[in-house]
Amino acid sequence: MITPPTDERLVVVDGVRKTYMRGATEVPVLHGVDTHLNRGEFVSLIGPSGSGKSTLLNLIAGLDRPTQGSITIDGQKISHMDESPLARWRSTNVGFIFQFYHLIPVLTAYENVELPLLLYNLSAKRRREQVLNALELVGLSHRLTHRPGHMSGGEQQRVGIARALVTDPVLIVADEPTGDLDGHTSEEILDLLGAVHEDMKKTILLVTHDPAAASRAGRLIRLDSGHIVAGAANTLEEAFPGWSGATYESAH
Repeated sequence: MITPPTDERLVVVDGVRKTYMRGATEVPVLHGVDTHLNRGEFVSLIGPSGSGKSTLLNLIAGLDRPTQGSITIDGQKISHMDESPLARWRSTNVGFIFQFYHLIPVLTAYENVELPLLLYNLSAKRRREQVLNALELVGLSHRLTHRPGHMSGGEQQRVGIARALVTDPVLIVADEPTGDLDGHTSEEILDLLGAVHEDMKKTILLVTHDPAAASRAGRLIRLDSGHIVAGAANTLEEAFPGWSGATYESAH
């Protein structure tokens, strides 16, 4: 693989190891991972259950720290930040999209999207402009006052995407964003993420076990037992034996 120039790399993962403690026993999850994301890339992080996908996603997003190694994003070594600066960095630079939406049930769509902006020193007028723009981008301008319980799963995920976009982050991380949706709605959400990538030039890291979702990315990073699988194995055919786009689509 040709190494891109340093200024094209938004995310650099260097020699990352992650070990958890289960009682007195060490449980290694990641074993010296080296990888990167270029600016404006749409990358799928794939692998079997227990391979370390969500662990690596959480480390890149600044939700956890590596046991060893470093993670640098947009020139900042986040793996070595203290907790308070890391929390401030995370709120400004990372947009999160979750499998189960993580919306607050008592808040409206508007209020859920506005929530991250309350950490900023913005006027109410400016906050409103950003919230309305984000909800318009995901096609939910007509659902501002609806609470999650009165929205479909697809609409709730659109609110989640709007919330991820509202702070204009440099990186969007999506952890199984279609895992709780039916096939048709999943396609709509993947179309929306594709549009965010193409139109807004956002860097997106998508964790998924779904070949149809993984196929939307421009590049695959494949994990197995805490190691990056190199070279030709990072293909949909190798990662999902027997899969083909036509077969999958006809099944849905």
